[in-house]
Amino acid sequence: MKSRSECLQEYGSDYFVRQKISAGELFRIDKGIYSETEYVPELALVCYKYPNAVVTLNTAFYLYGLTDEIPDEHYLATKREAAPISDKRVKQIFMPKDLLAIGKTTFEEKGFPIPVFDRERMLIELIRYKSKLSFNYYKEIIGNYRRILPQLDPEKIRDYAEIMPKRDMIIRTLQMEIF
Repeated sequence: MKSRSECLQEYGSDYFVRQKISAGELFRIDKGIYSETEYVPELALVCYKYPNAVVTLNTAFYLYGLTDEIPDEHYLATKREAAPISDKRVKQIFMPKDLLAIGKTTFEEKGFPIPVFDRERMLIELIRYKSKLSFNYYKEIIGNYRRILPQLDPEKIRDYAEIMPKRDMIIRTLQMEIF
């Protein structure tokens, strides 16, 4: 994906950008955003528009195959000081700046990079947001985490739990429901 200014720099003028669009070599994906591929997943577009955000909660659970429930909105974590996102497709989760980088990784979605928390961090987030999720949804994801437990890094989980607010509750829940 490219911004309008990147297209202008590459092609020289709006005229040449419009010619590339007419020739089918460039596609307008959203206002001021272009791509050389016709189809761009909506999540990739949203992540491109908000580069300082990280995919979390329901959207990340779906990406990792921990649930088959497709979220109505894309859940993005941003630092507390960030401006509110007014996009109707996005549910913004504010968190302290120092927690935003913990467990951040990149997930490939049809060739597009998606910044997302790793599975270990998402387990911690699941426990942190337990009271905000429906009981059945929570139990489905916990059950799926139990199935993939051998694939997870227990040291990462412990390290993440130690850093988080309410760490005693998180560790207790991990011991009772996961390990």
